[in-house]
Amino acid sequence: MEPSQSTQPTRDPYLESFLSHLGGGRGYSQYTIRNYVTALEEFLQWYRNQFNTTPNWTAISQETFRLYLRHLGKNNLKPASIRVKFAALRSFYRFLIRNGFTSLNPVKTITLPKHRRGLPMFLTKEQMLRLLNAPFEELRNLQPNNPTYKQKAILCFRDAAILETLYSCGLRISELCTLRATDIDWNNQLVRVQGKGKKERFVPIGAPALEAIRKYWSLLPALPTGEQPVFLAKTGSPVSPRDFQRRLKKYLLQAGLDPAITPHKIRHSYATHLLDAGADLRSVQELLGHARVATTQIYTHITTHHLKKIYEKTHPRA
Repeated sequence: MEPSQSTQPTRDPYLESFLSHLGGGRGYSQYTIRNYVTALEEFLQWYRNQFNTTPNWTAISQETFRLYLRHLGKNNLKPASIRVKFAALRSFYRFLIRNGFTSLNPVKTITLPKHRRGLPMFLTKEQMLRLLNAPFEELRNLQPNNPTYKQKAILCFRDAAILETLYSCGLRISELCTLRATDIDWNNQLVRVQGKGKKERFVPIGAPALEAIRKYWSLLPALPTGEQPVFLAKTGSPVSPRDFQRRLKKYLLQAGLDPAITPHKIRHSYATHLLDAGADLRSVQELLGHARVATTQIYTHITTHHLKKIYEKTHPRA
């Protein structure tokens, strides 16, 4: 058992310094920062429940982190989720060492469960088309006499534009939610994207997606300009990934698809359809904003797997 420490402070100075460091223009996305905050707060809560005290981060033993690892495993967390939590802890301890708070990293050499990456799930072109049409099915079901009709109709057109843009550009949902009006180059049909690590890239956007955005904007009280968000929530702030995920479930059910499908599956579909049509791996890597081609390479396994299925179904000597 960990040695007893002093009374529990309401705020942890080490954590506050680390979070200030993360938010200080270091290139961390809001998604990463949120995951790290959650992971560290969860460990803090577990430690307090386990030892009835607040941790002294510079004195926690490796055995305690092994105990925490076993706790996560007993709660049936997937290896990928466990690795994310320990990535936050390792990053935190690297920060403590760099700033002279400690010389030891008790989580550095802990063996974590291996993450077996399966093939990304993707939608077929026919399924994707059904999903793209789903907001208009929803629109047809609205009652024009309802006082909220106009507001709901605007959301349907907005969501149709979001789906078109996700599929046309292969964006992460976090990238889409941070798009600004000035990021769209209407003449050259390009979108400027702020990717992971604040890396900027330009991706083509198709005519149907641009037309969907135009239609959505035409229904707004004023056209978004400059740094204003491309896609707005009801409050006028940028649409959030969580809000869109909730609405996506409705459209998936409308299209007869699995409601557990996430916006990221649309990105998987984008990459798979490009490779199926003969796009080269390096180009798809650039379009997706992957730092390493190995990350993109998994999509070639999907297309190979898909071709093998077709072969087995159709070849007389398969």
